[in-house]
Amino acid sequence: MADIPEHLLKRAQQARARLTGDEATGGGDSVAGADAGRESELVGAGAPVGGSSTGSSTAGAAASAAAGDKIPAHLLDRTTPVADRPQTEVAVPTATAPPAGSAGNTQRLLTVVKSGSIQDVKTLPSDKVHVWPHLLIVEFVAALAVTGFLLIFSIFVNAPLLELANFNETTNPSKAPWYFLGLQELLTMFHPMVAGVTIPGMGIFLLILAPYVDRNPHTAPDKRKFAIALMTIHLLFWATLVMIGSFFRGPGFNFVFPWEAGLFFDF
Repeated sequence: MADIPEHLLKRAQQARARLTGDEATGGGDSVAGADAGRESELVGAGAPVGGSSTGSSTAGAAASAAAGDKIPAHLLDRTTPVADRPQTEVAVPTATAPPAGSAGNTQRLLTVVKSGSIQDVKTLPSDKVHVWPHLLIVEFVAALAVTGFLLIFSIFVNAPLLELANFNETTNPSKAPWYFLGLQELLTMFHPMVAGVTIPGMGIFLLILAPYVDRNPHTAPDKRKFAIALMTIHLLFWATLVMIGSFFRGPGFNFVFPWEAGLFFDF
C-alpha cells in the first residue's frame, strides 16, 4: 500500500475531531457524522470505501470537497489501490535505476547497449601469417632455385672424384669432407666420446632451446641481439674448426702453416 504523507494523516485526524465535536453538539446527525468521519479516515488511510474503486473515487472527491479542495488531486490519486490503477509502462532511455516514485508502479527498463561495451569487435592488426600458403610457397620456390643451380653447376663443373680406393696405400693426410672436418679437428683435442657425442649434442640441444629461452617477439635484427649473438658464436666456433682442419693440418694430421708446408686440401 502507498505511504500516506504526514500532513494528510494530520488533516484526517482534524476532520475526525471536527466530526466528533459536531456529533457531541448536534446529536441528531451522529450517524451521518460518524459515517463522514469513517469515510474521511478511509480516504486518509488510502483504503477503498464500499469495496470498489468507484466508491473510493467518490469518497476521495467528497473528502476533497469537504476539505475545501486543499488536498491536491495527484495526492488523492495516490490513495487509489494499485490493483485499481491502469497499468502503464514507462520507458527509461538510460541504464540508471528508475526514479523513486509511488510504490507499486509497474516500470520497465528499456535501454540500448552498444556491442563495443560488452565485447571487442574491432580487428586488431597482427604480424602473424598462416604457414600455407605464405611460408611453404617461399620454401618451395627456394628449393626449386637451389635444385636448378646445382643441376646447371654439375653440368659445367666436374666433381673432384679420386681414383678407386687402394687399401695398400693410404693417403697422408687422410681428411674427411670439409663439412666433417670440424668433428675431425675435435677428435685431435678430446676423447672420441666427448668430441663426437657430447660437444655436438650439447650444441644442438642449446640451439633447440634457443627459441624457448629468447621470447623476444621482434623480428628486426637490431632488436634480436641475443639470438643473433648465439647463432654467430655457433657459426664462428664451427667455421674456425673447419678452417683449421682444412688449411692448417698436414701429413699425419699435424699442425702446419700453409705458407710454409703447402696446402693439403682439395676443393
